[in-house]
Amino acid sequence: MPDSPESTDGPDDATVDAVGKLVAALETIEQARGHLYAFHHLTGSADFALDEAAEELRKAGHPAWAERIQTELVGLNVLPDHWTFQMIEEYDDGYYRAFQDLTREVAGDLTGGRRHLHEERIKRSRRTEGRPGHEMGDPST
Repeated sequence: MPDSPESTDGPDDATVDAVGKLVAALETIEQARGHLYAFHHLTGSADFALDEAAEELRKAGHPAWAERIQTELVGLNVLPDHWTFQMIEEYDDGYYRAFQDLTREVAGDLTGGRRHLHEERIKRSRRTEGRPGHEMGDPST
């Protein structure tokens, strides 16, 4: 659903900049998603470490504390009715997928599917023409 004219050289600078900001926001979401997975792994590791802590407390003569850890903390939901894997699945299937899909649609419509036109233009202006290692490369890769 195009809503702005494009020249034969591609989208205008304002469109490229706007899509660039959208793509940068998606990249931030990718980082957030990585932190969510790190949270998942760290929480799971801590949950398994509780078994060791409880066992050592038992051996040290503190069975009541060991039992409380085992019954009150091991396997405790991190949010009501949710373990971390459930948080990830809801995030991935909801917000993350919607963000990815809409970004892909906008880039597809306004920049021919090229998500990093802004960076491509920066590369074009900063490279040394003809110098090894400064080649443009195929923009579709």
